[in-house]
Amino acid sequence: MIFTASMALRIYGLPTSATPILKPMLPTRVVSRAHDAPVYVCKADPTSTYLASGATDGTVKVWDIVRGFPTHVLRGHGGVVSAIAWSYPRAMELETRKMRLFTASVDTRIRMWDLTQGAEQAASANRWAMARQRGRDQVVLVWDISERKLKKSRKGKEKEAWPSLENTITALEHEEVDASESSSRLRHLRFFTAGEKGLVRIWDGKTGDVLRVFGEERHASLDPADREEQRQILDAFIVPSTSSIVSVHADQNILFYSLASGSLYRQLIGFNDEIIDTVLLSSRQSSDHVALATNSSLIRIYATESFDARLLAGHHDIVLSLAANSSGRMLASGSKDNSARLWVPQDIESGWGCVATCEGHAESVGAVVFEREDVPRYLFTGSQDRTIKVWDLKPVPAEVHASAPMRCKSVSTTRAHEKDINALDSSPGGALLVSGSQDKTAKIWAVDRSSGVLKLLGTCKGHKRGVWGVRFARATRILATGSGDRTVRLWRLDDFSCLKVFEGHANSVLRVDWLGGEKDGQGKLSVLWDPRTEECVATLDGHEDKVWALIVSRDNKTIISGAADSMVTFWEDCTEEQEAARESARAEVVLKEQDFLNYVALQDYRRAIEVALSLGHPGRLLQLFKELNGGSGTASADLVRLLRYVRDWNTRASSAPVAQRVLHAVVKLRPAEDIGHAFETADTSEERSGLHELVEGLIPYTERHLVRMERLVQESYVLDYVLREMDDGLAEADDEAMDVDPVRHTHPFVDVGA
Repeated sequence: MIFTASMALRIYGLPTSATPILKPMLPTRVVSRAHDAPVYVCKADPTSTYLASGATDGTVKVWDIVRGFPTHVLRGHGGVVSAIAWSYPRAMELETRKMRLFTASVDTRIRMWDLTQGAEQAASANRWAMARQRGRDQVVLVWDISERKLKKSRKGKEKEAWPSLENTITALEHEEVDASESSSRLRHLRFFTAGEKGLVRIWDGKTGDVLRVFGEERHASLDPADREEQRQILDAFIVPSTSSIVSVHADQNILFYSLASGSLYRQLIGFNDEIIDTVLLSSRQSSDHVALATNSSLIRIYATESFDARLLAGHHDIVLSLAANSSGRMLASGSKDNSARLWVPQDIESGWGCVATCEGHAESVGAVVFEREDVPRYLFTGSQDRTIKVWDLKPVPAEVHASAPMRCKSVSTTRAHEKDINALDSSPGGALLVSGSQDKTAKIWAVDRSSGVLKLLGTCKGHKRGVWGVRFARATRILATGSGDRTVRLWRLDDFSCLKVFEGHANSVLRVDWLGGEKDGQGKLSVLWDPRTEECVATLDGHEDKVWALIVSRDNKTIISGAADSMVTFWEDCTEEQEAARESARAEVVLKEQDFLNYVALQDYRRAIEVALSLGHPGRLLQLFKELNGGSGTASADLVRLLRYVRDWNTRASSAPVAQRVLHAVVKLRPAEDIGHAFETADTSEERSGLHELVEGLIPYTERHLVRMERLVQESYVLDYVLREMDDGLAEADDEAMDVDPVRHTHPFVDVGA
């Protein structure tokens, strides 16, 4: 059940199968105006029979979920209804159980409604209203709502006993939700609270002590730019079937905590923002993890099988670049906070931890790359300050320690370009380093393996705009670069000359990579090129905005792309499968062509027609019908295809006679029910709905051919008449030539003229 901003209620039926539904689901019932004001909170009862909704005008409605109509309308609150809770104890007898609804409002009052008395009596039950401060006052109040005997007043009148306040607990943070976890008796009461610091606390209802805390404390930032990183909890609830507690956070993340172990065992991320960079990682548990930099200071680590995610906090500004070493067991990140950090895997709950920081750049770190060796000795970072720094990784620990991350030492600093550095890459073996910059050049550097000093070997010039992507080939001495001028260039490392230029992108080429041999990616598309033929092999169209991130798996079978549309797309290389399928199809076509020739030689025209239809060769089928000078019956499976060929043949005057003969044979030999059934049982939806289109295509051309034939027949009569008269006139002229009478000579002419 969904309440919309237009104050409508939409009821949807949940799918019963695990099969993905491609078509949009339609609501089973729609209430156009469920409330007179926007709905702020709603909650279903424990039996999933009723739904209570609270609006901003202080009205509460109870809805029958199946029938879709309100059973109770409760009024009495003086402000926005901010919280709703149900009480329907299942441990009691059915006759003694009462369904109660508790509602809280910004007027600092809680009301308890007895829904078993009917709408009017339940509405009058608001005299049970209790003064209570809201959860935002950092206080939790525990009330005893058990029924008590009537008390006598001083005047001897009986009076109902109000619920009593049993305990007051100071939570020390603004509370958003609180719910009971076990029995309602005070000595066994356990409840949880969740608030703006992103923590879930389990409390003892009797003593007010904190029994357990879930999550890490993160203070909400006052800067609107950091609003995405706020860990404020908007909702929390317990899942009894898995013995876990789930918290929903303001940054659109959902966290699952185990009540038994107290650990975070699953996290779902609801929004990624723009995906700037991505790398593949290998953690201790699995090798299928992908790290994303998403226009945030938090790095996201996803498990590709379960999509379980972890957030890595440490940077103070947006992360711009990511890199992984050859084994995928160490991650490097560069940020706008002018620093780079090194991360390694740790326990399941935390995922990855920071072991070292690299500080020294004067501006944002836009590119990072490890030395391409099994155990890298250096980390290279490129910055907007136009320098490349080399960091020594020897003292960096392989595991996370309780102490603060160590500070890496820079062994060399080189002023590399005249403008911002956008990309870095290390050659196989780590002997060379390439840098791409906004100054339209890519420079190749020699790395001194002992000291880490960079020496310029050559400059690749030719791009008309900034270079965004650089990548060394894995087996040859070739460099690929992508630029804002919408081209990809291949460079020879021997003399730094341009080998080839690939043109075809409509926007800037932001990333390049090699797939098994060769590959490149761009704008809203990813394009595969064959460097030998300079041809575009394939275009991968799966994003709606710029593709900033592109990575190829180590086995060269998967491509991962991330874009500004917040989507991460996994592409599987199916070149071998497609080639095998094409080869199998070619072999099958050769066999069918031979079968066709054999059936024609044996004068088995029925099977020859079926084979020609299966091959999809209308020209060969037309020639066969010309030789036969007639039609032949076909199977129902091929009847639709034959009639579609007839429709095409009928559009041309040269093949229309054959088309009409085949059409006449089909209509004569086949009942109308068989033709209709053939279209209903066709393979594709286009063919199933094509009977009306077929008839509309046949009638106009058939009528045109009929008119043309009638005109030819009429013209043939005129021709016959002219020829007959010419024959008669010639005979009479011969007779008159022998007669010398002038009157008899002109008489036939006058008769003919008359």
